[in-house]
Amino acid sequence: MPSNDVRILAQAAVPTAAVGAVAAVVSGVVAGGKGAIGAGVATLIVILFMGLGLYVLQRTAKSLPHLFQAMGLMLYAAQILLLFIFMAAFKNTTLFHPKAFAFTLVAGTLAWIAAQARAHMKSKILYVEPEKSGHSS
Repeated sequence: MPSNDVRILAQAAVPTAAVGAVAAVVSGVVAGGKGAIGAGVATLIVILFMGLGLYVLQRTAKSLPHLFQAMGLMLYAAQILLLFIFMAAFKNTTLFHPKAFAFTLVAGTLAWIAAQARAHMKSKILYVEPEKSGHSS
């Protein structure tokens, strides 16, 4: 991943991890240890899913730029669908508190999307390849 992609990944993952840490503390106070575990698992899932999605999207942008917008829309829809599937699959689990898991999953996803949008807006990514000096076409 080029440095700009890594920067965007970090600018999205760090706020998401912070939201997850706050959610783990709040869930731990409200629901006990299982609440903190649920919030931690949800935070890891969000960072993994969204980070993997960002990686796939960046690879698509480089190799198939004409599919970038369609791939982005499909990818976000698939991520949201997979997150809802995880919420449904762990709805009645006893491993962790399901409500803490679900609320943290939603909060982490929203934090990731907001942070990624902010990172893209602040980055200076060229959308046209500049001509090299001394190179005539």
